[in-house]
Amino acid sequence: MIALTMIARVADGLALAASIQEDEQSGRDLQQFQSQAKQLFRKLNAQSPDRCTLEAGDMNFHYVIAQGVCYLCLCDSAFPKKMAFAYLEDLHSEFYEQYGKKVPTITRPYSFIEFDTYIQKTKKSYIDSRARKNLSSISTELQDVQRIMVANIEEVLQRGEALSDLDNKASNLFGMSQKYRSDAKYLNTRSTYAKVAAVSVFFLTLIIYVRFWWL
Repeated sequence: MIALTMIARVADGLALAASIQEDEQSGRDLQQFQSQAKQLFRKLNAQSPDRCTLEAGDMNFHYVIAQGVCYLCLCDSAFPKKMAFAYLEDLHSEFYEQYGKKVPTITRPYSFIEFDTYIQKTKKSYIDSRARKNLSSISTELQDVQRIMVANIEEVLQRGEALSDLDNKASNLFGMSQKYRSDAKYLNTRSTYAKVAAVSVFFLTLIIYVRFWWL
């Protein structure tokens, strides 16, 4: 399920368009998530990762940043991550084509609220079971979703830590793990060579000993 979709300008966090699940009960539950999304928009900057998943209990925020605009959706955790990012890419393509040139000049929030019509139509197509079966054909050019940064929304908002900082930490951890893997491989290679050398010396000594002993 895609429960919430919001689009905002990265430069100042101004909301440009939004679409919320129409169910009344979901609407009450989504108020907190909508507030979190607005707080997140205010924390984004030019250095923020352009694709990210933020865990929020049994729900996940997914966002894509392109051409200075953030496209964000809230899905239940069981919703396929690849489909969520394909959905956001679809919104980005259409939104940029319709309003791309107007985005920098807008001063009022939700100036493109009419885009909700396209969001609703697109959301329905991605929730439809046939779309799930044909996911591989929806978007073949998406980045590997396993490499998208994952964080916790509460930690990001409460600590006030910039997403760009988290991305740098994730990159550093990845670099350290790569170095560790390289060092481990090097040590294993040295250990193998040492064992081979020891065995070779043993047999060479044995051969020399046997040869001179029996002669």
